[in-house]
Amino acid sequence: MDYGYLNARIRGMKGRLLDRKALDDLVLKPDVDSLTAAMEKTPYRQDVEEAGVKYSGVYRLEYALRRNFTRTFTRISELVRGEDGEKYLNVFLKRWDVQNVKTILRGKSIHAASEEIFECLLPVGSLDEASLSEMIKQPDVKSVIDLMAAWDIEYARPLMQAFSQYQSDKSLIPLDVALDRYHYEQALGSLKKNNYDAMVVRELLATQIDIINIKSALRMVRDRVSPEEAKVYFIEGGKKLDEDFLLSMINAKSVEGALKLLEPTHYSFLKSAPEESLKKEKISDLEKMLDKYLILKGISAYRGDPLSIAILVGFFWAKYNEVTNLRIIARCKTVGMSEEQVRKELIYA
Repeated sequence: MDYGYLNARIRGMKGRLLDRKALDDLVLKPDVDSLTAAMEKTPYRQDVEEAGVKYSGVYRLEYALRRNFTRTFTRISELVRGEDGEKYLNVFLKRWDVQNVKTILRGKSIHAASEEIFECLLPVGSLDEASLSEMIKQPDVKSVIDLMAAWDIEYARPLMQAFSQYQSDKSLIPLDVALDRYHYEQALGSLKKNNYDAMVVRELLATQIDIINIKSALRMVRDRVSPEEAKVYFIEGGKKLDEDFLLSMINAKSVEGALKLLEPTHYSFLKSAPEESLKKEKISDLEKMLDKYLILKGISAYRGDPLSIAILVGFFWAKYNEVTNLRIIARCKTVGMSEEQVRKELIYA
């Protein structure tokens, strides 16, 4: 594939991303209305204006951000259609299919309002807004899975295989693991070539798997899950951490002990977590650190070969991070968080 034209277009898109100063200016806005007015002076102007026809307040910004992200990658998908780049891009876009399905299932399990579920979605993969909206209309978890099966959506099969386990204890973990395992098996299986492009994508997939497994291991250490129970929740395909290593984390019996085992790995940064988080085993703080590591690693791909998929991969993560930061700012404005608190929630690339 000739990446010259594509990457020139992507560099133009990246040049329109908001820099740190622009983000900080948005953080300084006192409320959602002033934030919305400021957003109308950014590259999100068209989306914010169009969202104002149907929505107001934070819902207007949420809709505008979803629409912009979807529109951006729909445009890029058209540029790579029929090329190897389409396959590599879809590996990342399909991750959001999985995340959207998880969000809907979680919403149904706790009887959340349809609007609340929808505003958490990012319809950028193969499941469009219309499909996701129809799934949200279903009354319960089983109905969502049945609808997916009727539509022959590929994620229905792993969900149906794990459904009996969900039914026995009403825990969504077996369904989440089934979706993740299926997604990464399919994604890694699609990367048959050993060229530079495949290596870039494979490297990030392996890191994603490592991070999912570390999060699972830390939660199970905190919840005192036995190694025998724990091993069914790990996913193959990580970069460095095999099942034996992950089980040794479970056997460490404490979060601090598990993190000590990670010191010789790329994830040694977790030991710098606040002491209170370690002693009280606040896994959410560690998960945020892992999420930040993944996002920055994804963005760093942009510095790779300028005539490869690396430019697209790096832009994907940079755009995702921008939209995530803007959603965080908007939500924080609705609950009156201080500027300092908001900045702590953001990831600056």
